[in-house]
Amino acid sequence: MRHFTYKNLEQLQQAAEQLTQHVRFETDKSKVQSTLARPVIGKSFRLGNSMAIHPMEGCDSTLDGRPDKLTYRRYERFARGGAKLIWFEATAVREDGRANTRQLWINKDNVDDYTRILEMIRREHMARFGTTDDLLEPIQLTHSGRYSIPKKTIAYHHPLIDQKSGIPADYPVITDGELERLEDAYADAVKLAVQAGFRAVELKVTHGYLLAELLGAKTREGRYGGSLENRTRMIRNIMGKIRAATGNQLTLLMRLGCFDSVPYMNGPDGVGIPLPYPVPYPWGWGVDSNNPMREDLTEVKQAIGWFKDWGIELLNVSIGCPYYNPHIVRPFEKPDESNYEQPEHPIVGVDRHFRIAGELQRAHPDLPMVGSGYSWLQIYSINAAAHNVARGNIAIFGIGRNALAYPDFAVDIAEKGELDEARVCKTLTYCTFLMRNKSNALGQFPTGCPPFDKMMYGPIMKEAREAFRVLNKK
Repeated sequence: MRHFTYKNLEQLQQAAEQLTQHVRFETDKSKVQSTLARPVIGKSFRLGNSMAIHPMEGCDSTLDGRPDKLTYRRYERFARGGAKLIWFEATAVREDGRANTRQLWINKDNVDDYTRILEMIRREHMARFGTTDDLLEPIQLTHSGRYSIPKKTIAYHHPLIDQKSGIPADYPVITDGELERLEDAYADAVKLAVQAGFRAVELKVTHGYLLAELLGAKTREGRYGGSLENRTRMIRNIMGKIRAATGNQLTLLMRLGCFDSVPYMNGPDGVGIPLPYPVPYPWGWGVDSNNPMREDLTEVKQAIGWFKDWGIELLNVSIGCPYYNPHIVRPFEKPDESNYEQPEHPIVGVDRHFRIAGELQRAHPDLPMVGSGYSWLQIYSINAAAHNVARGNIAIFGIGRNALAYPDFAVDIAEKGELDEARVCKTLTYCTFLMRNKSNALGQFPTGCPPFDKMMYGPIMKEAREAFRVLNKK
């Protein structure tokens, strides 16, 4: 079903006013330019503008975790694109924490490869913009938890997510001792990141991966479950071990999933419907236990206060899980193959992103936050971003999928105050299809934007579709 049928900003504004409370737009082009050009000042960093590229996984490393040719190409394009916060994608801290065979994984044997790609980012940015003093390139560190391959690691049993992720009821839960040892793996990965030259490190606490799952582990027993203090224990311990290993030389960041919602499935007509859930809802993070379709940010706000005390200087706000409710994570125009259709108008999903991020940013105005959920608005994403930044609803405008389609979006904003309709992402989820497709000789297809990066990803998409067709014909 087509949703984005608007011919101009006025029509989109009318729809937003009818369907939402938080999606509003700056209509003055010069104000869009000046607002998004604002520098962002943190305790240990300065960004030259208010625009960021989210950590976008390319699924294109070598099998031993090194950045490969497509990885270098992507970050070269990002480096010359004008955003002053280039968030380096999810990089596993251990081999058993990778979500696919071609996810980046930093280790002692490949640390020099990370030095080279980081130096390339800085060199290319310097060549175009004359300085890197106002550029930040945090590396996102992760363990993929129940989405790891080949062996899944779960923090607790959530029957509905277990159903979606194929986890049997008797599958073993990671022990407290194993979690404590994994904290050391994070600290070791940070040491390698510092050795490679990174000045900023981020913990990935979103999208259903291990650290995010622990936040919802209310039914878990032991030191890492139950109370909020216990559910945040691993994050606190990791951050303490990072500081013990590196002192205060690093800027610490976090991408935080702030609302889990509930798992969805395909309904009889192909539209997504929630799996039947109990009330009160005994699991999850940022959810109202009496209505888990709605957020309750009480614990989230408390935890963010602790994260600041423990050293976090910049927070990237995310929601949902792409594995069981992708429309919450990234409102889309068209689902990827075999996934469900939107159960709501996508602009309602955009509103959810803006509502949650705005409430958190206003609760912690001293902590710069990056907002998500903009891509579905297409060329008008920057008008919504300027409105949010100007009103203190968020500090930084973050773009994810659109950066794959249009890596130099920030240059066009700075120079023209508008985006090019012919280049902007249309949220058709081809990138997600590639990411989910494993029928490749290396166990994973690389992901990018086939419609707007046709020369590189068009042939890859053709091969992936044929592999998908053959697999589903069996």
